[in-house]
Amino acid sequence: MRFIDEIEIFVASGKGGDGCMSFRREAHVPRGGPDGGDGGRGGDLVLRASTRRNTLVDLRRNKRYAAKNGQPGGTKNMTGARGEELVIEVPLGTVVVDAETDDLLADLATDGAEWRLQGGDGGLGNPHFKSSTHRTPRVATPGQPGEERQLRLELKLLADVGLLGFPNAGKSTLISTISQARPRVADYPFTTLVPNLGVVRVDWETSFVVADIPGLIEGASEGAGLGHQFLRHVERCPVYVHLVAADAEEGPEARYQTLVDELAAYAEELVERTQIVVLSKTDLLDDPEATAAELAEAIGHPVIPISAPLRVGVDRLVKTIASTLARVREDANDLAGD
Repeated sequence: MRFIDEIEIFVASGKGGDGCMSFRREAHVPRGGPDGGDGGRGGDLVLRASTRRNTLVDLRRNKRYAAKNGQPGGTKNMTGARGEELVIEVPLGTVVVDAETDDLLADLATDGAEWRLQGGDGGLGNPHFKSSTHRTPRVATPGQPGEERQLRLELKLLADVGLLGFPNAGKSTLISTISQARPRVADYPFTTLVPNLGVVRVDWETSFVVADIPGLIEGASEGAGLGHQFLRHVERCPVYVHLVAADAEEGPEARYQTLVDELAAYAEELVERTQIVVLSKTDLLDDPEATAAELAEAIGHPVIPISAPLRVGVDRLVKTIASTLARVREDANDLAGD
């Protein structure tokens, strides 16, 4: 199945049913009053986040969605049936944006979260217009139109940890080593063209979700390469793991700085997130610990050396991620309590 993380659709809620103009006509009731029923309310159109969806690809088949109209009122004060609502399921993490104004309408980040367009009100039947001086009103109102919107849906992955790195830095190999995710792995740039999610189980009580994102390149914050399609998916991650390949052509320090610069150019607050720096592909080095120590001193941040294929340093990295996440969550709960 293709991974689609942005799409535009037209949506409309249902029109309200028209009110009815009618008079009571029965034997032995020569002057029956007005008895026209109200129209039914138009159906709502609902976007609902669901764990049953993990991509927006299903919405490509139809770009226009409309809920049912309400039914008109009937005689004998019968109210028209309400229009059936239309529910469109989207993946958790879907952001709803007005395509014409770029206004943020909703962020559907939890299972069951909804955004809806209200259906139009039903029209009024003629009994509403009866008065002491006007006993036989010959008027009823039409139903109100529903709402219409051109929407842009953007999917932002929900993960605890975002793996950051240039193409061929070893992100896919790492996630396939520490989780059950099986992304495509090969020794050339841009092997990963779509995000992959993997659940990493530390022990019976501890686990976290890692997102392997398509490789970043210089200029991504301005749309180069996979650009914003990449960066959108790391916005929600509270912890970033920077993978810097030991065989980086310009050197690990310069490669790390480029990663940080691209994050800052896209959104300054992303640089403030908790980061774990990893020196990958250390099986190519004679002295991985010494190289990691040099990099740590240069960037002013601890560095964990690993070789994912050989599982060297991987257990240490997983434990570091788990303890870091626990601390970040605890700090977040403390701030929420304040």
